[in-house]
Amino acid sequence: MRCTVAKEIKAEEVRRSYSIFKMSAPDVSQNFPPLKNDLILRAARGEKTEKVPVWVMRQAGRYLPEFKELRAENDFFRVCQTPSLACEVTLQPIKRFDLDAAIIFSDILVIPQAIGLQVQMVPGKGPVFDDPISMVADLDRLVKDVDVNKVLGYVFEAITLTRHKLEGKVPLIGFAGAPWTLMAYSIEGAGSTTFSKSKAWLYTQPEASHQFLQLITDVTVDYLVGQVLAGAQLLQLFESHAGILGYDLFCKYSLSYLKQIAEKVKEKLRAKSVDPVPMIVFAKGAHYALKELSQSGYDVVGIDWTVQPTLARQQVGDSVSVQGNLDPCAIYSSKDEISEYVKQMISQFGTQRYIANLGHGIYPDANPEHLGAFIDAVHRHSEEINKSS
Repeated sequence: MRCTVAKEIKAEEVRRSYSIFKMSAPDVSQNFPPLKNDLILRAARGEKTEKVPVWVMRQAGRYLPEFKELRAENDFFRVCQTPSLACEVTLQPIKRFDLDAAIIFSDILVIPQAIGLQVQMVPGKGPVFDDPISMVADLDRLVKDVDVNKVLGYVFEAITLTRHKLEGKVPLIGFAGAPWTLMAYSIEGAGSTTFSKSKAWLYTQPEASHQFLQLITDVTVDYLVGQVLAGAQLLQLFESHAGILGYDLFCKYSLSYLKQIAEKVKEKLRAKSVDPVPMIVFAKGAHYALKELSQSGYDVVGIDWTVQPTLARQQVGDSVSVQGNLDPCAIYSSKDEISEYVKQMISQFGTQRYIANLGHGIYPDANPEHLGAFIDAVHRHSEEINKSS
């Protein structure tokens, strides 16, 4: 009984918080400050850059002491659902480091929440679903016609506010989780090393799996379009659990939906007379399908740390840009060692059509000063390489 009452109270708090948000569709024609640093946009589009742009996945997060202070007083999803707090957290790393992009503070699991699933972020454990999808009949309780402007309006508000607060310093990245990754979390109910429950659906319930993936895809398309209309200047799709799948399952249950999203987002934006923004696909562990990802409609292919840069370039080709891929654990090294790792990485990727990043999100116990050394090394070495060539 207590649990039920708590859920009702929390839901009511969220509904009340929505009342301060715009319920109509976001409007990209807002008077945003002029952009001062378009380096990452040029790199994503394949235009010439004087140095390599750099940002870091999870750059607004648990490794920063100022973030820990804010989180000590606020539930994780309260931060996500409060535009002023999400904006503040998004700006924290921008104030500290010479980054070339900000990424809005949110979470990939807001879409499972939007379709009716209850998700909590449990300290020390991560995301936990109160009542995960366990059988095909459970799909009937999901919301099929999601109004993203109503249920995810807080993200759009945070994006618009952050665009203004950035004052044009760097572009703002919006993002979403890819359908397979969200399906896997929704069935497993939490993180997993195997995601065997979720994979079992692909083998035993193929029709229901496609039904679930299509629902997530449709909501994701509208969600990403809404982010651009609200002010996002790039988009990244996180297929965090691609490595759980083999080539055949990936092509059937992941890649086809990734393609749909890229195509439909651009199509819907053009229908609204809005120029599509560059899109990045990051499929962690999909080393077996880099060529296919390069042909999936995205402008940039993210590379995780397990892939050799030269191999990634060969597989991806010259038609799209690449992003990555320093091992997140390299940040534990000394600043001098980080500099050498960065120099080697850039020399292998090259300085054009390239966005520097870690091969996955920065870890919570990373030293912020060492992240600063990574960022500075990217700029310094890439400028030196460009000048010498």
